Amino acid sequence: MSEEESEKNYRSGLPGILGVIDTAISKLESVILAVGVLLMAFNTVLNVIARFVFGNSIMFSGELNRILIIMITFAGIGYAARHGRHIRMSAIYDALPTGGRKALMIVIALFTSLVMFFLLYYSIIYILDLYSKGRVLPSLGLPIWIIYLWVPLGFLITAIQYLLTAVKNFTSRDVYLSTGVVDGYKDTETEV
Repeated sequence: MSEEESEKNYRSGLPGILGVIDTAISKLESVILAVGVLLMAFNTVLNVIARFVFGNSIMFSGELNRILIIMITFAGIGYAARHGRHIRMSAIYDALPTGGRKALMIVIALFTSLVMFFLLYYSIIYILDLYSKGRVLPSLGLPIWIIYLWVPLGFLITAIQYLLTAVKNFTSRDVYLSTGVVDGYKDTETEV
């Protein structure tokens, strides 16, 4: 099964309501990322056609892509956490026995979750500050604070994902990098 098919059919390994939350977040991330990438591609192609065929760029194209980049970036951090794709410095972690790796993974997941909740809090303060200033995007006329609403949402999803990873490691015999990714390395080298 390809990675696209496994994401489409994602079912959480967590029990009860935690599994429902995990699966719902997975579906939300998938929709946000797919729609964001497709809209950005469509907007960019349309702007190039407008510029070279009609001689004028679409006035709001750059602002729209800015919004979409923020959306994709902050939806993507939760997606990367779900699939265990964040960069890891694992020399010490790899040298530990299974019990040590499990304990360290629980500490890492809980600490990362706390950091994400901390960033969530400060991103809300930042948005409130932007709201109080009343600035707007020049072409679209949208208040700037609206385009940054994706930031706390991304931090919230990522914080929840790491918290669920800690729960998965507490309740499972194996060591998990995320709720659905068991610790280990795949042999991806191929001879030419």
